[in-house]
Amino acid sequence: MLKQDNLVFRFHGKPTTSLDTLAQKLRKVLEAHGYHYSRISRSPRLVLNFISNDAVKSYRRKAQATFVLSLLEASEVSQDPIRAWYPYLVRALSNMLLVYIPGSQAHFLTLDLGHFVESEGEGFAERLFKRINPMASSVLVVNNRFEQDLEPELWEGDELTRALSVAGCKLGEWSLLPAAFPIEEILSAEDFRHVKRLYGIGGLSYGNLSVREDGSRFWMSASGVDKSKLSEIGRDILLVKDYDATANAIVLSVPPNVEPRRVSVDAIEHWLIYREHPEVGAIIHVHAWMQGVPTTQFQYPCGTYQLGQAVAEKVRQSPDPASAVVGLKNHGLTVTGRNLAHILDRIDGKLIKQVPME
Repeated sequence: MLKQDNLVFRFHGKPTTSLDTLAQKLRKVLEAHGYHYSRISRSPRLVLNFISNDAVKSYRRKAQATFVLSLLEASEVSQDPIRAWYPYLVRALSNMLLVYIPGSQAHFLTLDLGHFVESEGEGFAERLFKRINPMASSVLVVNNRFEQDLEPELWEGDELTRALSVAGCKLGEWSLLPAAFPIEEILSAEDFRHVKRLYGIGGLSYGNLSVREDGSRFWMSASGVDKSKLSEIGRDILLVKDYDATANAIVLSVPPNVEPRRVSVDAIEHWLIYREHPEVGAIIHVHAWMQGVPTTQFQYPCGTYQLGQAVAEKVRQSPDPASAVVGLKNHGLTVTGRNLAHILDRIDGKLIKQVPME
C-alpha cells in the first residue's frame, strides 16, 4: 500500500483581515485532522495562497505533490461566478480557488469548471476542509520509468495497438475530446493560452484509452497527445508493465532509439483494474457522462492513487467488472470492457457530453 507523505501546509501571500480570520479557522481544522503547519517548508503538501483582485500572485511549486488552494475575497456573489472568478484560478496557477464572501458564503472553483458553494454557519470550517482534503491529501503517481526492453516484434505495434488507434479516432468522430467544458468561452485568449501551457492541453488530449496485451501488461495512450492520431509506439502508445510502489513510478517498456512521451496520468487507475480483474481487456476514460451510473464519493485529482482506488472499488462492486461504467465525481467516466469494441458498442449514442457538477 502506498503511504502518504507528511501532511505539511503553509500560507503564502498577504491575506485581507477577513481571509486571515478564515485561514486561522482552517488552520485549526487542518491540524485537528493530522496536518502540520510550517512557515518554511519548501515542499508542503498544501499551500493556502492569498490573492486579491489587484495582486494575483502564484505560489511556485518546488514539488509535483504540492496542492495550491488560492483564496480570494469578494464583496458579493457574482451572477456568473465561474465567468467572474475562473480566470483567477488560472492566473494564480492553482489547483482550486476559494472565493470568500465574508458573513455569507465560500465558493470553490476547479479547473474542470466544478463550482461548489458552502454557506457560513455551523461547522463552516469543517465543511470547507471536507472540500479541500480529498485533493490536498491525494498522492500523485506521475513519475515514469522507461526501460528499453520492448520485444522487437512489438516495435511497430500489433493488432491491439491498431485497435487502440481506431478507438481513438472513433472518440474524435463523436467529438468527445478534448474536453466537456468550454474553457475558451470563459477565458480571454491570453489566459486560454496560459492554461493550455500550464495543464498540457493540446489537440484531443483529454481522456485516455488502454488495452490489455497479456497477463501483466497493457498498452495505453500517452499524455497530451491527439487521441485521434495514435500511431508511434513509445510516443503515442506505450506499454505499461508494472507499478513500482517504492519509487511511486509507472514502469514502461519502450523500444530503443525513441524519445518516449509520458504515459497518461491515469495509468495507475488502469493498472489497479487490470491487476485485479483478468477478464477486463480494455478501458476507456472520457470527459462525458451517462445517467444512473455509480459514482466515486470524492473528487480526487487525476493521476492520484486515491482516484485509482476509488474507481477500482466501483469496478469491483459491479455485477460484471468487465462491463463496468463508473462515474468519476465532477469529472467523467471510466468504462471497462472485454475489448475496445465491447466498450464502444455499449456507449455509442448514450453519452452526455456535459459532465454534471455537484
